[in-house]
Amino acid sequence: MDVRVDAEGPDAADRLRSLYGWLSDDQLLRGRLGLRERPPEPGTLGPVLEAVLVALGPGGAATALATGVIAWLRSRRGDVRLRVTLEDGRSLELTGKRVAGLDAAALRRQAADLAALLGQGDENPERRHPEPREIPERGGHGDPERRDLS
Repeated sequence: MDVRVDAEGPDAADRLRSLYGWLSDDQLLRGRLGLRERPPEPGTLGPVLEAVLVALGPGGAATALATGVIAWLRSRRGDVRLRVTLEDGRSLELTGKRVAGLDAAALRRQAADLAALLGQGDENPERRHPEPREIPERGGHGDPERRDLS
């Protein structure tokens, strides 16, 4: 299963590069990460980083991705928004404002909820994670599920 991670804002490409570097340090994610770029805007040089792509599979990659994303968000300052999108179009938006102040239990819950969402796409039911406990139902009009880490 492939997962796409997007960032929002004027510095989205820089944030995605930072996230890619952070996730690349995890042995379980090595060889599973890629970058998606789009052609440059007219009058500019070089492609624009659009997303981090992750190929999940057996062996704990979903948990490693969830833990890595939450840890990376926790290390950021200011308003950071990421959208994690599964192949089937389901997505979860993660926002981090002042996430450095979250306690260990809240961080574990966040990582477990994201890992559960990622694990739902696994075709082998023995490897699926339990249903997420606290992720609110999707809003109308295709809005992504939202998780505010502040």
